[in-house]
Amino acid sequence: MDTNKILATMRSQDILLAIGVLTLIVLFFVPLPALVMDFLIAINITIGILILLTTLFIKRAIEFTAFPMLLLVTTTFRLALNVASTRLILSEGNASTQAAGKIIEAFGNVIIGGNFVIGLVIFIVLIIVNFVVITKGSGRIAEVAARFTLDSLPGKQMAIDADLNAGLIDQDQARLRRTELEQETGFYGAMDGASKFVRGDAIVGLIITAINIAMGIVIGTTSHDMSVAEAASRYTVLTVGDGLVAYIPALTISIATGMLVAKSGTTQGAGTVLFSQMAKNHRPLLVATGLSLFIMMLPGMPKIPFLLLAIAMGGTGWVIYQNSLKPPAPSEEEVKQAEEEAKKPPPEPPMASLLHVDTLRLELGYGLLSLIDESKGGKLTEQIKAMRRQTARDIGFVVPSIRIQDNLQLQPGEYSVFIKDLKAGGGVLEAGMLLAMDPTGGTLSTIEGKDTVEPTFGLPAKFIAESQRESAQFNGYTVVDNSNVIVTHLTELIKDNLAELLTRNELDKLLDEVRGTNAKLIDEVVGDKVQKGLLQKVLQNLLKERVSIRDLPTILEALADGPTTRNVTLLTEHVRTRLARQLSHQHTGEDGNLNLIALSPAWEREFIEAIKSDGEDRS
Repeated sequence: MDTNKILATMRSQDILLAIGVLTLIVLFFVPLPALVMDFLIAINITIGILILLTTLFIKRAIEFTAFPMLLLVTTTFRLALNVASTRLILSEGNASTQAAGKIIEAFGNVIIGGNFVIGLVIFIVLIIVNFVVITKGSGRIAEVAARFTLDSLPGKQMAIDADLNAGLIDQDQARLRRTELEQETGFYGAMDGASKFVRGDAIVGLIITAINIAMGIVIGTTSHDMSVAEAASRYTVLTVGDGLVAYIPALTISIATGMLVAKSGTTQGAGTVLFSQMAKNHRPLLVATGLSLFIMMLPGMPKIPFLLLAIAMGGTGWVIYQNSLKPPAPSEEEVKQAEEEAKKPPPEPPMASLLHVDTLRLELGYGLLSLIDESKGGKLTEQIKAMRRQTARDIGFVVPSIRIQDNLQLQPGEYSVFIKDLKAGGGVLEAGMLLAMDPTGGTLSTIEGKDTVEPTFGLPAKFIAESQRESAQFNGYTVVDNSNVIVTHLTELIKDNLAELLTRNELDKLLDEVRGTNAKLIDEVVGDKVQKGLLQKVLQNLLKERVSIRDLPTILEALADGPTTRNVTLLTEHVRTRLARQLSHQHTGEDGNLNLIALSPAWEREFIEAIKSDGEDRS
């Protein structure tokens, strides 16, 4: 192997990681000089700070999926340094306080401050804080987050399927969301176990500290003719310094662990989420201001700190309160546009328009008109366009345009869907609210809201405020806004009435599309073999069963090869036989299996005997 290949292999990140892990194992057994210890301790402290800052600035927890593995590596590195420093302290600690390196000596002197008893107490307090508070709390958060993430998995999968069916996302986006969902589930499951590393590291650090002090005193008094006080002072300085340089990165990584698992459900940096949520309401700040002033007036309390805090919180709360009272000012363009619209006379519709029948029409109450106003963040129009594109891909023909209009006779949050001027469905929503539902069909007892029924599938649901979204999703509920509710309902109503929507005009459009590549097939089948009206009925039969007619050339070939008959049922059955692969794929599960129901011979005989035949007709 030449030199270039060797260098290329060494650049591989996987090889470097393997070398690093093997080096950590070697550190457990190989004595290290004090200079190398200083360098490795500096690396350990820097890595801990880097991990903490990374968790603070990332927006989502799953952006740091390597954290559990990194936690294991850093814990192993820290334990290896503890073993190496213990070897130096016990073997060379009698010679100098710099026996284990200058960093350990410096930290030991800072904490002890001339009194090793006080220094030891402070160090033990730091250990207890890390062990009892931070590591235990972050471990519990990781455990709960893992459990709730697994519990909410079915609901999130159903939400992805609903968005896909509504046309809001395509297959690639749905696949990406499912991949992210798998990563999130695996991440929180791994964090539940990885948090045990942090807790175990704290326990080991406490044991090593006790061993270093006890055995240091024994070795100092028996092997190096030191007094008990001198040995205790010398080895306590080294042990406390050693423990502190290990506990600084341990403490930062413990905090990072808690911060990371606590970011579940957030999509912004920790600082942005913290300050934006605390600054939403002025009441807590004003109440805290009053309490600070009250504490300041208590006898013996220092005045300046509480007064400064009261001024800062009171001023901030007052500014937030004043801003909440101001209505959002309209922009200059909005004012100019409103003036121009007011000057225009209302257009009078022509009489001929009264005879027009809308194929599809969506009527909205005035409380839902903001959903179609893009200047106010309305996205219903774009979602309907996306739904029509998705339906065209799934079903095989373009759904006619949907007319959207307001209706003052409806309730403010009511909407109605009309197909050929006949009402096909509708529902009542709460303007500005979200709809939360349990994908399993259960009741929503853990959140507050207004009870209702989801209009599309009839599931129990509740209207909740935007501020409750994260809480509801954390409890495993599916939360959708009004636009998604309407689009989902509209999609299902369209799929239920596809046969009625396939008019003769729509059929002509489909045949014109196919004629561009299969002109001879069109000429052979349509007219001579199968009349256009008969073809329309066959396609309508397929659509009633939600069978896609996108592969229209195959359907036409099946009719060309089929029997010469005007029986729509027989022709439809013949086409279904030709579309067997498509139908099987449509109902195949993600595991590649097709679930079937087998009938016993007795039941099969009952069904056969129940079929009535009248010539070519069967029912």
